[in-house]
Amino acid sequence: MERKYTQPKAQRPSQLRLTDEDIQLPPRLVHIQNLPWLDCYDQQLRTENKSENTRKTYLNGLRALVETPLPGEEILSESDLESMDVVMLAKRLEPLNGRIDRWTHSMSELSPSTYNARLAAARHIIKWLGHRWPDHLVRARTGRKLPRTLTRRELTSVIEAANTSENAIASVVVTVLLDTGMRVSELCNLNLSDMELEGLHAKVIGGKGDKDRIVLFTQRTKNCIDAYLPIRSSRLREDEHPFLLNQAGRRLQPRGVQRLMDQLAIEAGLPKGKLTPHVLRHNFATGLLERGADLVTIQRLLGHTSIATTRVYLDISDQTLREVYHRAQSMRQTMDEEQALQDGELIEQEGGTETFGIDVSRT
Repeated sequence: MERKYTQPKAQRPSQLRLTDEDIQLPPRLVHIQNLPWLDCYDQQLRTENKSENTRKTYLNGLRALVETPLPGEEILSESDLESMDVVMLAKRLEPLNGRIDRWTHSMSELSPSTYNARLAAARHIIKWLGHRWPDHLVRARTGRKLPRTLTRRELTSVIEAANTSENAIASVVVTVLLDTGMRVSELCNLNLSDMELEGLHAKVIGGKGDKDRIVLFTQRTKNCIDAYLPIRSSRLREDEHPFLLNQAGRRLQPRGVQRLMDQLAIEAGLPKGKLTPHVLRHNFATGLLERGADLVTIQRLLGHTSIATTRVYLDISDQTLREVYHRAQSMRQTMDEEQALQDGELIEQEGGTETFGIDVSRT
């Protein structure tokens, strides 16, 4: 008896090339299927406690994906993009219609890290829509990058430039970043009420991942803050909460901090782009590691979710490695010289009794 061959049914959604009629939203999206996708997706990101920077990165990167046309399609206008509802977006981003492939091909000249960040955003929205991510689209390989830090000489130049800067907040910004390891967004969001000056610590409220933590600082930091507080009082306008205020009396923003870093880099003689708030955060971490702090402590002070993120500081730069090596070798040489000097004095004392021929036992 001859058997009839039948085409096996696809077992996974990614093996089916869906038509418009086949699109079925997950039950959690059915009640919002006719609402504008931008607002709905942004609300989803907020629900997941994504930071403001992450939300902007996702939404800006996904616009290009949604706008990517297939052969025969017209270019979407800005109004069409923003008014598109959730069900239309699900149809447009069906994973196997070729749109995602055309979009990824258009990013071939981007750096691997930027490409992977865009891919992560696309993967997130595809999953949100109830689709399955195509198996053939994978992350680009990226080389392992060590944290960028400043050498001791460069760091000294930056601190001197901050202390002599005409910008009244330069010194306090650099000092707090170096002594606490805070992210620039955490520093800008810091309120004066979050700081316990006598206890030499501050509370970071709603850090990355919406996590709170305690950061510590030194007496030097407190002295710098005390010197800044009269300047802050002179700049106060309506909002009395922000710790750092710009000349207009408004809360200092990350972009303003980076402009300050660029100016300090010029005054310190550093190349453009070498000094950033995050570089100072790296210097804080590597400094702790060099002075014997353990990874778990550094992880908690930095606010890392995973210790794997903190472990990268074990791979310190060649320059730092040289400094640590020469410092250790210099210490060993000093110890050897001191020991040799002590041994020489002992030999001289013992030899002196023999020179005079005096037998102490017989006297």
